[in-house]
Amino acid sequence: MKRYKSIKIDDPALLKTTKRLKDYLNDELVKFKIEVEAGEYIAPEKMTFEVFVQEWESKYARKHLAEKTLYTYQSNLRTRILPTFGHLKLDQIKTIHIVSFLDSLTKDGARKGYREGNLSAGSIEINHRVLKNIFSRAVEWKLLKQNPVSGVKKPVVKHKEIIPYDESEVQLMLQALQNEPIHWRTMVTLALTTGLRRGELLGLKWHHVDWEAGILSVTQSVSLSPAGIAHVKESKTKSSKGKVALPTSMLDELKEYYNFKLQEREKIGELWNGGMYNFVFCHPDGKAFHQERPYLWFREFLKKNKLRYIKFHTLRHTSATLLINQGVHAKIISE
Repeated sequence: MKRYKSIKIDDPALLKTTKRLKDYLNDELVKFKIEVEAGEYIAPEKMTFEVFVQEWESKYARKHLAEKTLYTYQSNLRTRILPTFGHLKLDQIKTIHIVSFLDSLTKDGARKGYREGNLSAGSIEINHRVLKNIFSRAVEWKLLKQNPVSGVKKPVVKHKEIIPYDESEVQLMLQALQNEPIHWRTMVTLALTTGLRRGELLGLKWHHVDWEAGILSVTQSVSLSPAGIAHVKESKTKSSKGKVALPTSMLDELKEYYNFKLQEREKIGELWNGGMYNFVFCHPDGKAFHQERPYLWFREFLKKNKLRYIKFHTLRHTSATLLINQGVHAKIISE
């Protein structure tokens, strides 16, 4: 079966002499032959969007996108974009299809799962960003002449007001936490007490706790790669790094949890999988938690106990609110 490929000459210098043009076309022919013989060439008119996304992921996304960004892109592709466009040929997807798709995300019922209803403007903007990135690569790799997303206005993101828990809601949550595993109970209490981010909580190691002074050192956060490898990195900002004083009650709770983890590790024995790390919050075998795990557990925890939905990150704002209510100056809290 013969394969064909059109070559567009954009460089005027190549058209000035026959030899230069012939050399260029011969080079392109050699590259094309290698692609076909290696089984890597797929005719653009036969390539579906889903097949191209696989190419985009292996040749671009995994190499150039941050892990968290890649995870977010993959999640939106899986739940919304591929079910809509996956079966279509790449060159069949027009600007009007993108506009219609983004408009459908503004309708009731676009959100699936725990929080049914409207999708946030921020989530719609992410879907726009994913599509634009994918089609930009298709143009860059000469599979398409134009990016169908280029003519689509970026959705306007209106950030929702964050309403943290008040003291009565915190009390109800703490009561419900008494029935949860000790690692979740300790993590949420520590988030409320210190205002640490989720990644910073997951990045804590036991040597970061100064038991004598009652001080917690915050120096890093952790995320888990798709391959299950823990990536430890410095905290988000310089101001994040520092020492946090722990109240006596929190210190006592941490000591109880520390003893629990010691006993847990003794039972694990040779099955320990934590490597050189000794994370405060981890699986029983020492392996780091995936960065989404606290969020997924927290969402189900709130639903089970009929508590008002807030993001795990909102615990950080709740912490600040409780301190303000106790008369601590806002500048001190921000620092």
